Amino acid sequence: MNSTLSSAKAIALIVVSIAIVFGGIVFVDAESTIVLLAAGTAVIILSMLWGVKWDDIEKGILNNLRAMFIPILILLAVGLMIGVWMLSGTIPLIVYYGLLLIHPSVFLFVACLACALMSVMAGTSWGTIGTIGVAFMGVSAGLDIPLHYTAGAVVVGAIFGDKMSPLSDTTVMAAAVTDVKLVDHIKHMLYTTIPGFVISLIVFLILGFQVSGQIEDEQITSILTTLEANFTLNPLLLLPPVVILFLIYRGKPTLPVFGVGILLGVLLAAIFQGNGLAEIAAALNDGYTASTGVEVVDSMLQRGGLSSMLGTVALLIAAAIFGSPLQTAGVIDVILNGIQKVANTGKGIMLSSLSLHAFLFIITGSYYVTFAVLGPMMKSMYDKYGLHRKNFSRTLEDTGTALAPLIPWSVTGAFIASTLGVPVTQYAPFAPMLYLGIVFAIFYIFTGFGIAKVDVPEAGPEKSATAKKALQN
Repeated sequence: MNSTLSSAKAIALIVVSIAIVFGGIVFVDAESTIVLLAAGTAVIILSMLWGVKWDDIEKGILNNLRAMFIPILILLAVGLMIGVWMLSGTIPLIVYYGLLLIHPSVFLFVACLACALMSVMAGTSWGTIGTIGVAFMGVSAGLDIPLHYTAGAVVVGAIFGDKMSPLSDTTVMAAAVTDVKLVDHIKHMLYTTIPGFVISLIVFLILGFQVSGQIEDEQITSILTTLEANFTLNPLLLLPPVVILFLIYRGKPTLPVFGVGILLGVLLAAIFQGNGLAEIAAALNDGYTASTGVEVVDSMLQRGGLSSMLGTVALLIAAAIFGSPLQTAGVIDVILNGIQKVANTGKGIMLSSLSLHAFLFIITGSYYVTFAVLGPMMKSMYDKYGLHRKNFSRTLEDTGTALAPLIPWSVTGAFIASTLGVPVTQYAPFAPMLYLGIVFAIFYIFTGFGIAKVDVPEAGPEKSATAKKALQN
């Protein structure tokens, strides 16, 4: 896409959009959906006044929405699945076993490791968060552990697995758009991912030991008794998550797999809990709404349903309306051209690509968009300076996959907040791995440690001088 606006006008669009977004969220304290719609409207108006055609803007919005369509369907499917899994007793049973088996002091540590293991095997952070992640939130409420602590542990584990799994769509995509071997890409991410993951586990252990002494055995006993009284707790209720994990591990598409999970939940609700079609339909639409008479148990179980995800869908649509005009107006091209003129060393290119991708991701909220746009455009710059492209593929994930849960209007951030019931701003401080990856990436750029370089001959004779210079910077 060729640049439509001048550099000055492109910068003006960026300034206006940032001012509205941060002003609306930080100072006005307005809902993110309304703020993004306001920013998008302002950008559209300015773009059209400066000569950008509405047809092009509309086409850009539709293209972004098309990229978000499958994630939106998965989001809705997760809402349906949580509602019917609550009704069927699947999630209550996992909560029951969790309260019986996991000691409070190591709960956060175990939750993080379990989510990491499932996410690595299944290759999906969404699948992990929407299944055992929700169950861990219920156990957390039962143990009286702050929900934002648990949300942080679940998210760290799920995103770690998402980055490290060869089955993950983001991992495959980051390697593909940069022309890097998948195994090389995963190994290279260990430099920025493992330190943050280990630090996170230590934090979860510290937090766990701090809160474990405040937990009363009487409350746990009350919750267990209430679950036993309200549900038929049969080990067969674990069948849906086991089947889903198996199907995803076998590489089956996420949406049909979640459909199987919903169907199994419907059957188990009818067989084990004796629910009729009207009750099942109500749970699918509104989530689990029955009252057990015990407030803490109700807060654990009353969630899910199609309607619980509609606000998140509106947020994603607003994000597309906000980010698309900036792409259509050629703002990205102007920024790229500026980087090519300014960055003339290997360090400069790496810092520029890290900053640019993080910035574009914050604007668009979708790594499907930013990976596809920036990957092909910038990968050749790494060749020019004798840098292996896997440095760039790692950067895409550090500032995309890992950053996503920290952006409230991103597809992933919105999904997590809706599914776990904890706002991004509350769990973000307790998910260190998400931002430490960027910290370590910047440290490696300045020190040269963990930076892969290609042999000077591989850069080509005509580039050898430039490559030698880059290797020294």
